[in-house]
Amino acid sequence: MNFSKTLIDWYLQNKRNLPWRQTNDPYQIWLSEIILQQTRVAQGKPYYEAFLSHFPTVFDLASANEEQVLKLWQGLGYYSRARNLHTTAKYVVNELKGVFPLTYKDLLSLKGVGEYTAAAIASFSYNEPIAVVDGNVFRVLSRVFGITSDIAITNTKKEFQQVAQELLPESNPAIFNQAIMEFGALQCVPKSPDCSTCVFNDSCFALEKKCIDELPVKSKKTKVTNRYFNYLIIRDSNDDFVVLKREDKGIWFNLYEFTLLENLQKKNLEEIVEEIQIKFNPKEIILKNEKELVHKLSHQHLHIHFFELKLNHKIENALSIEEVVKLPFPIVIHNFIASNYL
Repeated sequence: MNFSKTLIDWYLQNKRNLPWRQTNDPYQIWLSEIILQQTRVAQGKPYYEAFLSHFPTVFDLASANEEQVLKLWQGLGYYSRARNLHTTAKYVVNELKGVFPLTYKDLLSLKGVGEYTAAAIASFSYNEPIAVVDGNVFRVLSRVFGITSDIAITNTKKEFQQVAQELLPESNPAIFNQAIMEFGALQCVPKSPDCSTCVFNDSCFALEKKCIDELPVKSKKTKVTNRYFNYLIIRDSNDDFVVLKREDKGIWFNLYEFTLLENLQKKNLEEIVEEIQIKFNPKEIILKNEKELVHKLSHQHLHIHFFELKLNHKIENALSIEEVVKLPFPIVIHNFIASNYL
């Protein structure tokens, strides 16, 4: 079996028409790769197009303010990617005169650019023969070649990197890297792949051994923490809103939110209302959602209630709803505002 040729032939017949495949501009490739970290193509594509529309060049992105960048990123999650994107754009403009590093090794010096992203940019923009290894690549190689090493262990990445590098045709690394990722995204999918139509079904280890669902091997389970958020929508006598910027380096750093009352354990609504009454003494408390809203992040489940508090006096720096909606919020709060106040 000539794995690389078979894979590339499949890709040329089945690839999706995606905008970042129409360019080798390192800015556009970098932008797409940062957006697609932890994000499906269908979700990421509109964001990529929006960013290119607002910031056609790295100079435009560098000159933006952080709130503009975070607002445009709103809903994609993992907001550190957006902050790193902005930091790196400013670094490329101010320190590198707008020119992206030209090699895999130098690309690794950019904030937010790890081995996979550097390999993608280096191969797609500069045709440097560096194999990419991401979740799709783990899955394809482990199943086709029967690699049973635990991908949760750091050293396993080196093993997969070596296999991928040996398979990579040095004359055309970009197309191979695109092909293996596309194959994992469209054909060799995580659950219930259609092996009857697979170009490797006569040589696939996992199909032969009937262990498709067991590969790749990943032992670590993500521990999920439950947190209990009570958001207080404080409105003054002008019906303006109090919003605050999150400055804790945890989730949603530098995004905006309402006043937060967080409980370490789940409390009943009567206890929460009593606590609000004691702390804020509002004219009125309105529970906006009787059933808690559960917002799931990768390592945390947030159990959220929203309470509207009406006060008798004017609050300095309170904002109108027109001003509020211009700010970057976590998507769960943005959606709440859209449903209740717009």
